[in-house]
Amino acid sequence: IAAMMDLIRADLALLNVHHDLFFSERTLHARQEGNGSEIDKMLDVLRARDLVYEGTLPPPKGQVPEDWEDREQTLFRASNYGDDIDRPLKKSDGSYTYFAADVAYMLSKYERGFKEMIFILGADHGGYVKRLEAVGRAISGGDAKVIVRLCQLVKLFRGGEPVRMSKRSGDFVTLRDVVEEVGCDPVRFMMLYRKNDAPLDFDFKKVTEQSKDNPVFYVQYGHARCRSVLRQAAEDMPDIETSSSALAQSDFSLLTDSGEREIAARLAAWPRLVESAAEAHEPHRVAFYLHELASALHSHWNKGKDL
Repeated sequence: IAAMMDLIRADLALLNVHHDLFFSERTLHARQEGNGSEIDKMLDVLRARDLVYEGTLPPPKGQVPEDWEDREQTLFRASNYGDDIDRPLKKSDGSYTYFAADVAYMLSKYERGFKEMIFILGADHGGYVKRLEAVGRAISGGDAKVIVRLCQLVKLFRGGEPVRMSKRSGDFVTLRDVVEEVGCDPVRFMMLYRKNDAPLDFDFKKVTEQSKDNPVFYVQYGHARCRSVLRQAAEDMPDIETSSSALAQSDFSLLTDSGEREIAARLAAWPRLVESAAEAHEPHRVAFYLHELASALHSHWNKGKDL
């Protein structure tokens, strides 16, 4: 496990992603000497607050399975907090359900002082949203906010053709493979260049081609053109001051062209854009904004050449 965690940390570092904490689910099951496990303590806390009880659940909707047994289990009162049904924490044989560890983990987070908890789940875990939100309301008395974000899968392509992978044959592409082939910035930008609940088609060829059809290159080229302007200004007008503080004192009434004014207006929207993206937990807004800003710059650049 330690070796695998080292690999994961190294792969994330290649993408310039660094986690403050990795939490092992195994610590929730580990029994402390004389104290029981974190899951045991969670059940004691919930029992003291009448959030769990011993009872039975109705059979699954539709045709009842032949092996269905109406057994008593330890249930969490999820339906009191917005879920469809109550959820089992402990099976009739005494073993814990997967959900019990989820509840213990959320209780741990809340007791560590976190009032806003964001869970990132795969698209096939949509059924978990209501129960996690219910746990958050129950353990915090409505004080904590639980936000669940569902993310779609990433599909890899090369020149429009799907990259075939197979776990069984050991033929698959890792995150490290992708970053090492196309670079950190294109991977980060393309991962953000769509909403979290939208599927992402990642084409190795497209994200490395130098054309306006590649949003990564389009934005990077806009940055390169800005640097070129500053560099040429310093060469042609050595006495000009181009620091941020000096440019802030410029006479903006000189900007009379519609293209210039559009770019200035877009730039002025940047602080609010960052704030709204953070509040909505939608970082794709930043990527969209950069692409739109680069588009405005390139259009104005081309018009300037023509004129």
